[in-house]
Amino acid sequence: MNFLRVTGTELKKEAPIAVFDSGVGGISVLRALLLEMPNENYRYYGDSANAPYGTKSLEEVRSLTIAHVDRFIREGAKAVVVACNTATSAAVRLLRQKYPAVPLIGIEPALKPAALSGNHPNVIVMATPMTIREQKFHNLMERYMNVAHIIPLPCPGLMEYIEHGDIHSMELEQFLERLFEPFDKQKLDAVVLGCTHYPFVSKELKRVLGEGVQLYEGGPGTARETKRRLSEAGLLRGGCAKGRVWFENSACSKEKLRLCERLLRES
Repeated sequence: MNFLRVTGTELKKEAPIAVFDSGVGGISVLRALLLEMPNENYRYYGDSANAPYGTKSLEEVRSLTIAHVDRFIREGAKAVVVACNTATSAAVRLLRQKYPAVPLIGIEPALKPAALSGNHPNVIVMATPMTIREQKFHNLMERYMNVAHIIPLPCPGLMEYIEHGDIHSMELEQFLERLFEPFDKQKLDAVVLGCTHYPFVSKELKRVLGEGVQLYEGGPGTARETKRRLSEAGLLRGGCAKGRVWFENSACSKEKLRLCERLLRES
């Protein structure tokens, strides 16, 4: 697959936006990007061979993320969206220092709209163990502790269901039932989907939690921020022709690429 290359800080409008995740979860962000900017070109890369990131050490995740972003920029991406909460926490600040001329957008749990959704609402933040351990998440949580009752909920094992394409099964529903068993669902107001894999199980979550619980995801906000950053840099692709999407995955299997296409259609 050939991509336009850049020399120095020169970035091309026709070049793709690289969208990166630890696996297939970032496709929830890709679909938000496509809704916001349908005429852009996108290169989606999932590192499923090294998934899950959420149970790795900070150093492992940082090293993997920087190596992938180095390659995207070297191969001509005009912007990079790190569509993984864990990778964002581990590496985005360092990457922005390394590539100040490249729009580099991360993602964080959509806690703000959830916390401000009512009068001191009860909010659960579902995320990977590493996202919840990181100081970046604790800083975000402290910002809204005065306006909401916030409960972080590590969800080891959940992203693996999505990685295997298991998003509508009784086994998954039972997993989610066990996950929320300690909580009084009648008193729960909102759930933040703090991993980009989790929006793909929204229907099952609604079934387990009830329709009264609002779900919040970070993809739409990330898409709006990406558009803003590209506009500021004069890098929005002109015209009205629809752009192209390329899927790549470190697992190097046709099944994984078919899953990527299937999940994109789930929107």
